[in-house]
Amino acid sequence: QVQLVESGGGLVQAGGSLRLSCAASGRAFGSYVMGWFRQAPGRERDIVASVSWSSTRTYYADAVKGRFTISRDNANNTAYLQMNSLKPEDTAVYYCAASKTLTTRIADYAYWGQGTQVTVSS
Repeated sequence: QVQLVESGGGLVQAGGSLRLSCAASGRAFGSYVMGWFRQAPGRERDIVASVSWSSTRTYYADAVKGRFTISRDNANNTAYLQMNSLKPEDTAVYYCAASKTLTTRIADYAYWGQGTQVTVSS
């Protein structure tokens, strides 16, 4: 099992940046694919980005390509989401999650953090 705790959310003006962190505890962080998801009020939870076990493969949703960067530090059991050029439509609760398989399917992520709020003002 792995326990996940997100941090780094907050209020930022449009065009600004935030860096989210996801600290993992438990065993074998490097054996999990890490994903970031987001959920805006009244909307479904959607994948934002994912990174493979050794960071060789990444995935980004079209809405964030070129603006967000996912990364991980297996030595320190932490995943990151660098968010630049933020837009009001990026406002959501952001969750990190862990999966044993390389996937974008939300159902395949077994472990979740509690979420961190990101609010982008116009």
